[in-house]
Amino acid sequence: MRPAVAAAIFDAESRRRLTDLVDTDPGLVLEDLSGPAARAALAEAEVLVTGWGCPPLDEQVLRTAPRLRAVVHTAGSVKGHVTEACWQRGIQVTSAAAANAVPVAEFTLAAILFANKQVLRARDGYRRVRDGSTDWHVRLAEAGNYRRRVGIVGASRIGRRVIELLRPFDLEVLVSDPFLDPDEAAALGVRPVPLPELFRSSDVVSVHAPWLPSTEGLVSRALLAAMPDGATLINTARGALVDQQALERELVSGRIGAVLDVTSPEVLPTGSSLYDLPNVLLTPHIAGSMGNELRRMADFALDELERWTGGIPFLDPVRPDAWDRIA
Repeated sequence: MRPAVAAAIFDAESRRRLTDLVDTDPGLVLEDLSGPAARAALAEAEVLVTGWGCPPLDEQVLRTAPRLRAVVHTAGSVKGHVTEACWQRGIQVTSAAAANAVPVAEFTLAAILFANKQVLRARDGYRRVRDGSTDWHVRLAEAGNYRRRVGIVGASRIGRRVIELLRPFDLEVLVSDPFLDPDEAAALGVRPVPLPELFRSSDVVSVHAPWLPSTEGLVSRALLAAMPDGATLINTARGALVDQQALERELVSGRIGAVLDVTSPEVLPTGSSLYDLPNVLLTPHIAGSMGNELRRMADFALDELERWTGGIPFLDPVRPDAWDRIA
């Protein structure tokens, strides 16, 4: 991983635990696996602890790591560095995706509740009038979270976590996911519906599908146009899942609102209207683990490493048979 990533994820306590678990040099942080120091370490390595910035573990790298048996990833997706060569070798892989899902789901919950409460509209209105003469019960007559309908696009790890967090509230939750069977939906307490119905009938739609070739542009112009006036789109997944131009047209019109933690491109041009629209809450990809939340990923990865050293299967393994369906 990048040295800055290691410094952010592993505090002194985490490093002590790491050295208690395995024979390692916590000061050796590699982002290039081709140099002499890397080759020497790989020659003896049985497990790699990886993170953001890890280069691909391809055939050439694996030839220099004959004893490698496991990869423990301190972040979410492993698709940037785990290759087919790893699966062919039979290397076990785990990631802290479950730990990273927690803050994303928490961010989404807050966004859903604030969207239905019309918090942005209240803030802007209050900023303009700056007095007590406005009847906010009249001004925000449509606000509130009682019996609102929330649509979840993708019963993914994060999508399921959001569903779990929504359970205590008086909300109806719809889900659209081609891999969610009726029994699973019943167990989750949600109503499975086709994607067009979800967009047509939800007050808030939150996107949690993985970014795959088959899901690029999933949220199309037609789906956005079908959203009710005043509805809100939340995207904490990937910007490429949404038709960006169609979304911008809808948002500029003021017909719907959005909470966007991701966009396409990832950083919008400086002249983009989305920075200034009153019906858009735009954030710079912060829903995932930030600040002290990085420690949760370190703890999860170290828990997995402890299982591996004790001969216990990983709690959350990444499996090659699910490769085509995960982000």
